[in-house]
Amino acid sequence: MADLFDTSATPASTGPRPLADRLRPKTLAEVIGQEQVLGPEAPLGTMLAAGSLSSLIFWGPPGVGKTTIARLLADETDLHFVQISAIFTGVPELRKVFEAAKMRRQNGKGTLLFVDEIHRFNKAQQDGFLPHMEDGTILLVGATTENPSFELNAAVLSRSQVLVLQRLSLADLERLAQRAEKELGKALPLDGPAREALLEMADGDGRALLNLIEQVAAWSGDKVGVDQLASRLMKRAVKYDKGGEEHYNLISALHKSVRGSDPDAALYWFARMLAGGEDPRFLARRITRMAVEDIGLADPQAQAVCLQSWETYERLGSPEGELALAQAVTYLALAPKSNATYVAYKAAVKAAKQTGSEPPPKHILNAPTSLMKDQGYGADYAYDHDAEDGFSGQNYFPDEMKRGVYYMPVDRGFERELKKRVDYFAKLRTKRNN
Repeated sequence: MADLFDTSATPASTGPRPLADRLRPKTLAEVIGQEQVLGPEAPLGTMLAAGSLSSLIFWGPPGVGKTTIARLLADETDLHFVQISAIFTGVPELRKVFEAAKMRRQNGKGTLLFVDEIHRFNKAQQDGFLPHMEDGTILLVGATTENPSFELNAAVLSRSQVLVLQRLSLADLERLAQRAEKELGKALPLDGPAREALLEMADGDGRALLNLIEQVAAWSGDKVGVDQLASRLMKRAVKYDKGGEEHYNLISALHKSVRGSDPDAALYWFARMLAGGEDPRFLARRITRMAVEDIGLADPQAQAVCLQSWETYERLGSPEGELALAQAVTYLALAPKSNATYVAYKAAVKAAKQTGSEPPPKHILNAPTSLMKDQGYGADYAYDHDAEDGFSGQNYFPDEMKRGVYYMPVDRGFERELKKRVDYFAKLRTKRNN
């Protein structure tokens, strides 16, 4: 009788099998892509050559081979393969899995436990794996589409090696398509551009490509072009989690493209986020933040452009208003860059925390009462408008505090002019105080 969750003992189905199942690799050498993990000098290649396999966490998008590689690793290392899903498995089922693995180990057989969507287990459930990993009852191979740093316990991560699996490239997908055609015994009824479009529709997901190929292979008649392909197949939704890591990855890419003065890349990431369903108001806010942090006074107009584009979006709505935001993205990417005010503000905040109880110098304090005048409030204050060049050069920092220098403008854009003013006042201050 087959063990609970023992997928290696599942009898073969006599019914029709999906193409993805029929093309499942039988050895690691047949796996398409993931050379950075499976190559001779890559982590898994090195482990297998040394005959020493550690617990693993596969991190990558759907359809890149996580389950297949785990199954083949069990075959390569003569371990019993057991597969569970964190979505459907609770504590009672986990106990049964561990008990079966203990019995198997007593009989001289190890267990490779593959846990799909491992990040969906809570902390207590993840902790439950630790003793069985440590005593060798199981070799854990977890699969997750989420960043393990955020989703998995530190204890599990410290006992595992995280391997990053990547989206399949177009070349990888083409190899997979050719393998599918060989299995089907016929070429896909697509012209060249339509074939390229089909590969792009898969978006790096091998399983999705094979599902699309099954649909296309059933068509009869002449070869189909791009327009017909688009009308016959529903385009896959863009992989984008507005609340997850993909959200932060793409906004980071947009921000850094603007900072790097690349309008084309910035517009691309902006469009990617919109296509994924991002709220344009979030983008408007983030774009305005870019103007404040990375452009600042090098182009004071940048903030105004962002605020105007934001207001325009609010008046026009989508999709017309998104063009105004795109114009702001382009403007920011091409604007001169400076974070001098940003750096100065952080330095001033740090100094303020360190000297938070120091009072202002008395000469710049108002003296509305006679008592305050007797205490020296306002004494010897120099009215700058009466001074030469409209500049007194007095000290405005606390008496017991060394004068701080925080704002250091760059020699770019409008800040070039501000730099001249800073230097000018610094010279006058030195002259007045000597």
